[in-house]
Amino acid sequence: MAGKKKRGSFNPLSLAFLDVMSCGFGAVVLLFLILDHTATEARNEADPNLTAEVNLLEDEIVEGQENLFQIRNTLDRVSLEVVEAQGLADRIQSEIDDFLAQLAALEGDSMATEESVEALRADIQALEEELLRLQSTAEAERGQSNRQFLGDGDRQYLSGMLLGGNRILILLDTSASMLDETLVNVIRTRNMSDTVKKQTAKWRRATRIVEWISAQLPVISQYQVLTFNETVQPVLPGSENMWLEVADQDQLNEVVRQVQELVPEGGNNLQAAFQAVASMNPLPDNIYLITDSLPTRNNREPRGSTISARDRLNLYAEAIESLPRNIPVNTILLPMEGDPASAAAFWQLAHLTSGSFITPARDWP
Repeated sequence: MAGKKKRGSFNPLSLAFLDVMSCGFGAVVLLFLILDHTATEARNEADPNLTAEVNLLEDEIVEGQENLFQIRNTLDRVSLEVVEAQGLADRIQSEIDDFLAQLAALEGDSMATEESVEALRADIQALEEELLRLQSTAEAERGQSNRQFLGDGDRQYLSGMLLGGNRILILLDTSASMLDETLVNVIRTRNMSDTVKKQTAKWRRATRIVEWISAQLPVISQYQVLTFNETVQPVLPGSENMWLEVADQDQLNEVVRQVQELVPEGGNNLQAAFQAVASMNPLPDNIYLITDSLPTRNNREPRGSTISARDRLNLYAEAIESLPRNIPVNTILLPMEGDPASAAAFWQLAHLTSGSFITPARDWP
């Protein structure tokens, strides 16, 4: 019994073995953590060369989209000019046919004089020359720039809008937003005197645009200028439901003078403006809309003093439903703060009506 080992006796070799195993396991865990953290950091580091290349490609995409938008606008304007020139050419051809019929009748009439026949032949020749000029102009417009330089450096723009047609309507927005480009200044200016309102830069620019359009109207055409804010009325008092003659220069000068005396105020009811267009008899065959934003109201009384961007788009959609079909609408959009959707909406209107859309530079016209 004395020679047997006692139970529970301590063995130093067992403790050394456990120490070695624990240290080895700890080293493995430490090595694993170090290697995993390094890999994570390596994955999170971005290659600066690849980042620069991605940014460059994104810039090229944005620039390409802007160029595509400009090309589409130019194509729409040129297409309109070609169609307008072709329409004038067809009208001249019709007049040539009428003169030829009159000439045939006169040649068969023993009472006709030789002078009358020669006069008709001269008119026919002049019309044929004008027809050839219009046809060549329509072809040349396909490759021309949309601006020109005149005088001693004074700049004007060929806006891309062909100012033609038998009955031309100018719709001028006279709402309070036409006083300035920012909402703060609009609120401040609308509480000032009428004299100050008429002298604001944005409103004076709008009146100069009307004056510029009036100077480009064909002499043989008719026109009308309607203003709209919350209501619609003609610029020239007493000319309701009338088409005015461009050839009457005194009356045209009076219309321009009346425009310069207008004072912007109230909201923008585009629905009422397009309803007034639909009530005209005969209808216009070309519309020039001068405005700065989407409508802020319709024919119903507004529910509050503010309106959201979505509601303004809905009012615009209601207004479009009142517009007669097949009439080109050419929009001249002046800048306005807080209405980013207006440019896209009026560009779409130009596309749908075969009209045009421009946001002119600040020094135009």
